[in-house]
Amino acid sequence: MRAATLSVADLNRSIDTYCDWLDYSVEEQGELDDVLAKSWGCAKAAGRRYAVLRPSSGVDIFIRFVENRIHPGYVALRTYGWAAIEVCVQDVLAVNERILQSPFEVIGPPKELDGLPAIYPMQVKGQDQEIVYFTQIRENLPEFDLPRAASMIDKLFILVMACSDMKSSQEWLDEHLGFKTGREHMEIVYTMLAGAFDLPLDDPHVISTMIHGKDVFLELDQMPPQAEIRPHYEDELPQGVAIGTFWVPDFDAVEERNKDLWITAPAAHDSAVYGGKRAGTLRAMDGTLVEIVEA
Repeated sequence: MRAATLSVADLNRSIDTYCDWLDYSVEEQGELDDVLAKSWGCAKAAGRRYAVLRPSSGVDIFIRFVENRIHPGYVALRTYGWAAIEVCVQDVLAVNERILQSPFEVIGPPKELDGLPAIYPMQVKGQDQEIVYFTQIRENLPEFDLPRAASMIDKLFILVMACSDMKSSQEWLDEHLGFKTGREHMEIVYTMLAGAFDLPLDDPHVISTMIHGKDVFLELDQMPPQAEIRPHYEDELPQGVAIGTFWVPDFDAVEERNKDLWITAPAAHDSAVYGGKRAGTLRAMDGTLVEIVEA
């Protein structure tokens, strides 16, 4: 993981909310340059105000806000694309108590996952309908290394991708980026997703994970048939969680593998997210924007 980019209606409001309630700090602010906006296929985002935020632990994994026109047709959890960000925390019950006083809406109170007592998550919705999971990791799973929070609310460590065809998305991520499947097919009771579609709350839903070595960094959700393409204005960023950004150790190989698929040719950028390294963006299944950064 390197960053997640969120579309927000009011940049100052979002900065205040995440700094005041999640202990994040502003690493960088400015206006998007033309080259970066075009690399996302979002030329009209050029000149929009943005901010890059860092967690209080100081780790180089960022949340980036871009001020954007909010499309009235967007409803959280009902469309394909990046559905949520997941942040690790030290004590999810303490975080829940804080969030209850905040502008965030708790849509999934702390609850252990069935059969996975090592993972203790909760889910909230922000002021721009962004979905954030706060997850306490109690212990490692035998086959995976899971992060421990170094501050009360720490780093982004997983992005959730909502898929029209989960298997096809797995295959695309493997073929084009070398991301490997972790847990391939898990059926879980997913009350938040069921509630978004007015489905029975005890219906099972299928999810999977993607990994690099023992690092789990993606969750893929198979969406119900009622899900839709995410609405957005032409040449502007998608709503909600708009872009997932990942760094790769062998950028040259990924660049060559996708030489005809980049939205624009990869180029170096000076922003905190890139540190002067090359980056490029691809459209994955369902048009999901995946940005790749040179390690």
